[in-house]
Amino acid sequence: MDSYKIFIVEDDPWYGEILEYHLSLNPDYIITRFSTGKECLANMHRQPDLITIDFSLPDYTGDKLLQKIREVNDDIPVIVISGQEEIAVAVKMLKMGVRDYLIKDENTKDILWNAVIKVRETGNLKKEVASLREELSQKFSFDKSIKGQSPALNNIFRLMEKATKTNINVSITGETGTGKEVVAKGIHYNSDRKRKPFVAVNMAAIPKELIESELFGHEKGAFTGAVARKEGKFEEANGGTIFLDEIAEMDLSMQSKILRVLQEREVVRVGGNEKVKLDVRVIIATHKNISDEVKKGNFREDLYYRIIGLPIELPPLRERGNDVLILAKHFADEFAKDNKFGVILLSQEAKEKLLRYNYPGNVRELKAIIELAVVMCDGKEIFADDISYNSSRGDEAFTSEEKTLRQYTCDIIRYYLKKYDEDVLAVANKLDIGKSTIYKMIQTKEIAC
Repeated sequence: MDSYKIFIVEDDPWYGEILEYHLSLNPDYIITRFSTGKECLANMHRQPDLITIDFSLPDYTGDKLLQKIREVNDDIPVIVISGQEEIAVAVKMLKMGVRDYLIKDENTKDILWNAVIKVRETGNLKKEVASLREELSQKFSFDKSIKGQSPALNNIFRLMEKATKTNINVSITGETGTGKEVVAKGIHYNSDRKRKPFVAVNMAAIPKELIESELFGHEKGAFTGAVARKEGKFEEANGGTIFLDEIAEMDLSMQSKILRVLQEREVVRVGGNEKVKLDVRVIIATHKNISDEVKKGNFREDLYYRIIGLPIELPPLRERGNDVLILAKHFADEFAKDNKFGVILLSQEAKEKLLRYNYPGNVRELKAIIELAVVMCDGKEIFADDISYNSSRGDEAFTSEEKTLRQYTCDIIRYYLKKYDEDVLAVANKLDIGKSTIYKMIQTKEIAC
């Protein structure tokens, strides 16, 4: 285990020696003792891991010395050891952020021993968390977390980079399976907030009666089953980013409460009165068109303008060209490595088959297809027969019946009308055909609408 540097600031030589001797019984501890606050401050460049201070020193009181230490390094834990038994003094020091306040008596050295162990364990946990977050920031660098080189994806990278440079809210839209949470994490872990929490909440997965408590927290006794205080997701994300996925699924009542939290930058737990200040970046995602939801009266217009921020629309996989093959190789390599299969290659016929498919489930579906293909292939190469599609919209399913071009056209228009909630203008723009053509096909009953 690495050495642990402890400064002891104690003007009583005899008592200081006792503390130094006792802590030195742990060979990992490097103890340095000072008799004044000035000596301690003059040696802060040695970067101690922990400082113990006497409250009543010749040159500083404990609160003044603590302030000076904080000015040099706000992260160093401090323990106060004092003959001062006034509760008010102890409370003041604890509020100022000291890790412990110990009264000098015959048990102090043993209590200090345990206190140092706790502080060290907490520090190690913080270092582990910081290390994990650093690993995550590297994992979620744009080129590692999102695979592809298509123009559509390069435009997404450009918008993500702009998002990382400010605290602007971000709204991510796109079909299911296009990677909205991956983009949200990419923005967070490449921003100044990367060392703070990223908290993801799937709004559609939380029961209506629990969503307020889940987001805002609750106090003990706020409702049946609330046996203790619980922080909400907004509090958990304080200093970092909260990702509200499928936000369009919230009812209007909850939308008004979210709006208030975002406006006031504070939250009140259910059953409580205390206002908790928030510093949270908000990233939202939905597969719906929120602007359309506003027009339909399903989404508050004022909340829409509060959260829209920088909009990022993720392209479906079928519009990303050769990104399909880049992703397929990545998923094959990843799955093969995890399962110790060695290197798995994609044959030319497999590549051609992958490029012909429509991918209604987008990237998520491609991942499942490739993992199954790795399992099914014999040897070290995936062939076309190893690739199977479960969707009814695959290339084989699409051509399984012999139809006229007109019938195929009707099928395509019918599919997009369903997808865009019977919005004829949106479908006409998407398919680059005249809206009158669609209306005529509906009137002649070629398309049921």
